[in-house]
Amino acid sequence: MTDAREELAAGIQQQMIRFIADVILFNHSVSAKLGLGASDSQFMTLLQTHGPLSPRQLAEFSGLTSGTVTGVIDRLEAHGFVTRAADPSDRRKVVVTPSLEAIQETFMPLYAEQGSRMQSVLASRTNDELRTILAFLSDSLAAD
Repeated sequence: MTDAREELAAGIQQQMIRFIADVILFNHSVSAKLGLGASDSQFMTLLQTHGPLSPRQLAEFSGLTSGTVTGVIDRLEAHGFVTRAADPSDRRKVVVTPSLEAIQETFMPLYAEQGSRMQSVLASRTNDELRTILAFLSDSLAAD
């Protein structure tokens, strides 16, 4: 690898670390404004990304214990952010579903400014640059 390439790669890694830290800190701030814990808002992200999930799936995705997951679901349900219902395919299981109304009314306004900034940054890129960014992010997630 050339020195210039190594510097670019190091710069990308450093910026990704900063980006991730900024996102985490912002999510913590949003959670605090809503009276939630840090894990609580991450569960909302998991549910928005994957759709309704069982508590077991939430535990697998988050790496948290089943007891902790139950506590998070209880808090989210008490705030009206999720509902818990019997799984239609197996009534012995429970499925946790995000409340789309609560997301629209409560979460979206808190993320609006961040979303606008991201749209502004993306609008300044060419289609080829956007394809490269998308490929990079997709490849990074596929490595998990």
